[in-house]
Amino acid sequence: MSAPYAIPVGLNPTAIGVSGAWWIEAARRAEEAGFGTAWIWDHFISRGDLDDPLLECFTTLTAAAVSTERIGVGSFVVNNVNRHPAVLANIVGTLADLAPGRVELGVGIGGHPVEHENYGLDFPPARERAERLEEAIAVLRLLFAGGPADYEGRYYQLREARSFPRPEPSPRITIAGMRPAGARLAARLGDAWTCFAEAYDELRPVFDRAVVAAGRAPEDVGVIIGIEHEQVTEPIVDVAARWQERGASELIIHDVGPEDLDRILGLV
Repeated sequence: MSAPYAIPVGLNPTAIGVSGAWWIEAARRAEEAGFGTAWIWDHFISRGDLDDPLLECFTTLTAAAVSTERIGVGSFVVNNVNRHPAVLANIVGTLADLAPGRVELGVGIGGHPVEHENYGLDFPPARERAERLEEAIAVLRLLFAGGPADYEGRYYQLREARSFPRPEPSPRITIAGMRPAGARLAARLGDAWTCFAEAYDELRPVFDRAVVAAGRAPEDVGVIIGIEHEQVTEPIVDVAARWQERGASELIIHDVGPEDLDRILGLV
């Protein structure tokens, strides 16, 4: 089934307090309903009750990829400081080998310090995290090309580095930015920018100016808007059309749990 949306619409089934089997079934049902991509968070612990179980991002996406045929599978979004970009390139390349042309890579600077405290991981200031993400994106693009690659950055270095499997095509890299600095970073370096609906009106002019300043064509950088499932109360075709009119190129319905899935799919 292919839903007649004005722009692609993705679904972000919750990864909190659910089984892997439920998440895979949600991805299957999303595919049948015509959604373009199944997205999942990338965290070690819940943002709510810290005792709630939480599915790991790429393990779940891999299971979804081999359990579906058409729907995209994507991270929303990878916390860059959780993994070295070379490790991430290998993970994403392997996932892309299992699901060619269906992998989406969403990345961000990270914003959940408690999980870093829990596991003894560094959580640098926002400026450094942004610098690290900028370098990580450069490393990812080099390694997605296969290598051998050399890179000399402040935080990451490569020496004749290779990464296999080589994804064909290279996954789209979407940068999350809920503040002006993030929107500008996405405009310069991303294949797409994503933010939540409540920040869109404030950040869209910032993003547009940064695209022009970077010498890029507006159509070369996608704009992906995230909306919470509670905000979806009418047919999704109408929601997508309205966001297209506002300048979005894609939509994601977020945090859909077991108690919400039937209602959301009923609006297709």
